[in-house]
Amino acid sequence: MDARRKLPTLLLIEDDMISREVTATVLTMSGYQIYTAEGGEVALTQLESGRSSPDVILMDAQMPGLSGTALMAALRQRVEARIILVSASQPPAELLEAADGFLQKPFNADTLSSLLNERRQRRPALLRILEDPGEPVVNQEILAQLRVMMPPAGVREIFVAVTADLERRMQLLEMAIDRGDAGEIRRIGHAIKGGCGMAGAVQAARIGALLEDTAFLDTGDKLDNSMMLLRDLRAATERLERMLDNEFASQ
Repeated sequence: MDARRKLPTLLLIEDDMISREVTATVLTMSGYQIYTAEGGEVALTQLESGRSSPDVILMDAQMPGLSGTALMAALRQRVEARIILVSASQPPAELLEAADGFLQKPFNADTLSSLLNERRQRRPALLRILEDPGEPVVNQEILAQLRVMMPPAGVREIFVAVTADLERRMQLLEMAIDRGDAGEIRRIGHAIKGGCGMAGAVQAARIGALLEDTAFLDTGDKLDNSMMLLRDLRAATERLERMLDNEFASQ
């Protein structure tokens, strides 16, 4: 019974009855508590009524009605859960980017467990990135494109704005951590990932992605994980500021 309690609660959204029933049976026999929904609208109704409160959502990549990124966005507004795409073929890139993982059909409980455990190992990978002196602070291809599009002073202004925005968001992040507001932590992470990603500030963007990642925050001590990422974000911001001094010293 203790082993069963350690497994996450699942919500399977699958329009094909055979796939839905077989998957639910296999995962239930492996110890998972699993809810099922035959489509996106049904899943949202379940969540809104409180009939299911999943830790992980397994979502078919191709369904009639509400599906795809629109369904993912609606799910994320209602519950903090990992969303894993399930499909017999490779889903489109935009779906993979929006999801928290992908499982190829057919899969079993061991495959699901491996995916969830793999996501728990993302923290050590990030530490190796920040500790590697050769890891670029800024994507050099994006930096080169910006240099072509505008004078050096203009490029510098962009990264000054990025660092100023990071300073502001770190203050908001610290307050959200103090409140234990996981939803706000995810929103801040999403904003950092998007803004820094567009500017090419790769280290800060990666940390933003982890702050947005419910799977990481829900692993172990949520507060401790958030505080570690806040410290990493400060380090990445300091590296970005040093890059500004080195690259644009005369601007």
